[in-house]
Amino acid sequence: MVSTVRVTLAQLASTRAKEENLRRALQAVEGAGDTDLLVLPEYLMGVENGGKLSPGYVRRLAEPLDGPFASAILDASRERGFAVLFTMYLLEEGHVYNAAVLADRGRVAAVYRKVHLFDAYGYRESSLFAPGPGPVTARLGEFTAGLAVCFDLRFPELFRAEALMGADLFLVPAAWYAGPYKLEQWLTLTTARAHENTAFLVAVGQTGDVFTGHSLVASPMGHVLLNLGVGEASATVELDRGAVEEARRKVPVLSLLRRDAYRGAYC
Repeated sequence: MVSTVRVTLAQLASTRAKEENLRRALQAVEGAGDTDLLVLPEYLMGVENGGKLSPGYVRRLAEPLDGPFASAILDASRERGFAVLFTMYLLEEGHVYNAAVLADRGRVAAVYRKVHLFDAYGYRESSLFAPGPGPVTARLGEFTAGLAVCFDLRFPELFRAEALMGADLFLVPAAWYAGPYKLEQWLTLTTARAHENTAFLVAVGQTGDVFTGHSLVASPMGHVLLNLGVGEASATVELDRGAVEEARRKVPVLSLLRRDAYRGAYC
């Protein structure tokens, strides 16, 4: 039984033009080579000047899941024979969600609608998107992937909930804005979310003038296996589920968790 999965990280810089961003996303799919999963960043459909978004701009770009943007990536995933995790401004029943879609060889395996919207640092993502309902996991070979998006990294409850649902690999598309201490926070939060749940974590971010880049892979023991630095770049890593099993033997936080001690804490 194969216990490894090959994951390709594609660190991109989106433009204002959705068609151009789709073209570059499809180029990343075509160029991924021998992989099982390609992960693309948040805000893949587009960003306005200065890396910001406005409600009118998001509404103009938003599409349903069967629209041309998602359909093109799903088709490419089927043609290339591997999974692709991409993001989109998902239009559903009059609402727009900041969504991560897992396309598994042409099939929609999971849709995660961002739960925690980025209402911080003077930015109000809740003016652009509706909040998603909750955690989402999906099978990926011998792994169970837990999905999250960017600002979700500041909420350990989401990752713990997905770990308790079986996740041993977290996939986190992001558009992490640059600023004082923001890179330090990115590195701290990604490695912490991995280690506290003894799981791999793959975080793929936007790069460019206003975003940090530094897409990375964190191990179940909380160290960085790969960091793409700044600038557009891609790389492939092979993750072995045996590393999860070893970490969970050494640091059995999930089996030692006292859920009874926190009953009612969030209700």
